[in-house]
Amino acid sequence: MYPLVYFLRHGETDWNAEGRLQGQADTDINALGREQATRNGRELAKLLGRAEGFDFVASPMRRTRETMERVRTAMGLDPKDYCTDARLIEVHFGDWQGSTFAEIEVVAPGSTKARRRNKWNFRPPGAAAESYEMLKHRAMPWLETLTRQTVCVTHGGIVRVLFRTIANMPEREAANLHVPQDRVLRLRDGMLEWL
Repeated sequence: MYPLVYFLRHGETDWNAEGRLQGQADTDINALGREQATRNGRELAKLLGRAEGFDFVASPMRRTRETMERVRTAMGLDPKDYCTDARLIEVHFGDWQGSTFAEIEVVAPGSTKARRRNKWNFRPPGAAAESYEMLKHRAMPWLETLTRQTVCVTHGGIVRVLFRTIANMPEREAANLHVPQDRVLRLRDGMLEWL
């Protein structure tokens, strides 16, 4: 059984707003994303107070680190007092990173349709590219190591992995799951719940 964990997706980036695949491109959150991070921090402050006994961990990407620092500031905590773990980095979209699906279709017609057929297991072109299934095998070992209550700032792909693995959500549903950037996800007693 996992300890109590609160998950947050990073705040919105301009690429999110434009529908660009970010993956492991290191982008920054925008003005809305900063508001979302602060709002989530206030929500956590209501739930956890000063979160005594909690560990704080984030993906090492800029968008997740800034989100975490804004969350901690809103909670009245030292913004820099957290750790990072590379296993929490977003799925790698390979050669598609930085592109919209419309742009991908211009270069490689039919590619996005092929992805939709089996989105969970689809691996985009590019040596570093990953499928969600590959991401699952990278990210879940991190969760298995947790022994303390934790607040985690991560990415949409990692949240999809959680729903596929912990909630046994079907692959197609997990791959297409909408992951909000302005809500807190709680893992408690083996159950996932949006707050």
